[in-house]
Amino acid sequence: MFQPSLSELEKKLGHVFSDPALLEEALRHSSFVNEMQGKGLPDNERLEFLGDAVVNLITGHLLMMYYPDFNEGHLSRMRAHLVNEYQLSSIAGELGLGAYVQLGKGESQTQGRKKPSILANTFEALMAAVYLDGGYPIVFQIVSRYMKPLMEANAPSGAVQDYKSKFQELIQSIQGPLPNYSVAAETGPDHDKTFVVQLTCGDIQAKGFGKSKKNAEQDAARNALDIFMKHAST
Repeated sequence: MFQPSLSELEKKLGHVFSDPALLEEALRHSSFVNEMQGKGLPDNERLEFLGDAVVNLITGHLLMMYYPDFNEGHLSRMRAHLVNEYQLSSIAGELGLGAYVQLGKGESQTQGRKKPSILANTFEALMAAVYLDGGYPIVFQIVSRYMKPLMEANAPSGAVQDYKSKFQELIQSIQGPLPNYSVAAETGPDHDKTFVVQLTCGDIQAKGFGKSKKNAEQDAARNALDIFMKHAST
């Protein structure tokens, strides 16, 4: 099978590895390593172990930011619904990881590139590789890009806050310029698009992601609020 260039995957992630060996390891399934005995190649299972913790941490971080009034039990149930084989394999599908993962012949012949378990595990290994190579802020940005639309789709009734109104009221209270929202990009097929919205308000620049333009605008406004509050506290 033709394997696309790893630079294409880096472009999708928005991160170029300073240590390409980490990226290669993240994509190396144990079935491939077993057929390459004597080569001394590590499989991706150790990275998968770390990646499971990384993805859970970031998802928990996002849930606490989005739902400040929810208790531990509610947050735990929401995280379990977001961080599971089905959801992670769906994200892996968006990245096209099935085309990049290195499988043994047997696993490849039995449609291993489409198996949810392999795709989910590879995504976790990849996030661990990004974390080790680029640090927490980089991997947080990547995981949140894919988790936020899932959180929106599974949001409890009435849980989504009106960040646009909050941000505009705050800006008006200091007599600042009104925020401007523009669609910076659209990704994915027509039936499952993700929108990227750019917010500009004076010196504040913020991006937002969502499955609709309105949700992406809300996400951009939330990020702009975070930026404003950080500046105000310094």
